Amino acid sequence: MNDKKKELTTKILNLTVLVSALGYFVDIYDLLIFGIVRIPSLKYLGLHGNQLIDSGVFLLNMQMGGMLIGGIIWGIWGDKKGRISVLFGSIFLYSVANFLNAFVSSIGMYAGLRFLAGIGLAGELGAAITLVSEVMTKETRGYGTTMVATIGVMGAILGGIIGDVFSWQTAYIIGAVLGIILLITRISLFESGMYNSIKASAVKKGKFFSLFNSKDRFLRYANSILIGLPNWFVIGILITFSPEFAKALGVTGQINAGNAILFSYLGLTIGDFASGFLSQILKSRKKAILIFVSLTAFLSLIYLFTHNLNPTEFYILCTLIGIANGYWAVFVMSASEQFGTNLRATVTTTVPNFIRGSVIPITLAFNFLRLPLGMIYSAVIVGIIVFIISFISLYFLRETYGVDLDYIENI
Repeated sequence: MNDKKKELTTKILNLTVLVSALGYFVDIYDLLIFGIVRIPSLKYLGLHGNQLIDSGVFLLNMQMGGMLIGGIIWGIWGDKKGRISVLFGSIFLYSVANFLNAFVSSIGMYAGLRFLAGIGLAGELGAAITLVSEVMTKETRGYGTTMVATIGVMGAILGGIIGDVFSWQTAYIIGAVLGIILLITRISLFESGMYNSIKASAVKKGKFFSLFNSKDRFLRYANSILIGLPNWFVIGILITFSPEFAKALGVTGQINAGNAILFSYLGLTIGDFASGFLSQILKSRKKAILIFVSLTAFLSLIYLFTHNLNPTEFYILCTLIGIANGYWAVFVMSASEQFGTNLRATVTTTVPNFIRGSVIPITLAFNFLRLPLGMIYSAVIVGIIVFIISFISLYFLRETYGVDLDYIENI
């Protein structure tokens, strides 16, 4: 009987990890599909030249603004109503929004739907990481969250392939259909026992502003966010606008943004797997993050100062910088481990979305500096600031490898 119970528990854990990972897979596909189809979709709406960059920044920022708001909404909801309910609500919203994206006829309509899609996308990763962290043991949860992130980022690879083979309208529709199919599979998921133990209690849950009324909680929260800034500097600037960087760097051939995203996320898949396992081997989240942020900084400089590459060499560089940038799993897991059960979903959902939302000031600063300084040096200045902030925050971050998560925050 005990063997049967153990076998059933293992099956439930494996199902939870797999379905969570596939949810993040669709999330990444839908999150990055705009970057992949940016140029053809904007040309369809009659834009050209610098308008492709200016409107691209605007639409990306609308999406990320939605994710900022959605991260707060879904995070609070996840602590008050449960992790599973977020996994249902978020995927439904972004699937509908992305389906409607295939039929946009103006920049205003495009912006509104990217905003709604952003709100929906905001709930997926945080709820998935929170759920997996709580159902696995403190010794093995690093492997579970690593698999969620590793499988998840492969969604960008599918997006790159779909964006290259099909029209931009079809690419949006495929993402929506994948989301609805996955929504059906989530009926079989169970809530974590750790959350169920406090669900009906009088314990205060999901108090977002409690993250700011205690110096200790605020510093844990702020450092958890700021260590991830380089991730979206690379994705939001270097990769999203890779065709424009390639032109400025004299790449001897045409560079496609969808291919750049595909190769960088192929690298991210490798990097997320490697960084997650490295954090388990080193028994340290901080050391693993330090290694990968340092590699990202080094390869960003190589990217920005290497001229006259051919397209193959440029895509190889995108893959390498993707590998270095693949510490997403570790830093989100670290954020989840920093807080008690009654605030965990709020933190784990808002942290990655605040990082994604950092694209707004990063791209605005980049765009502001681009006219007087050009593509390369505006990116260099923004990148230096981003990496300095990340290294300082990492220094002050609390190590969380192996900590017991079954406790509550006194809020």
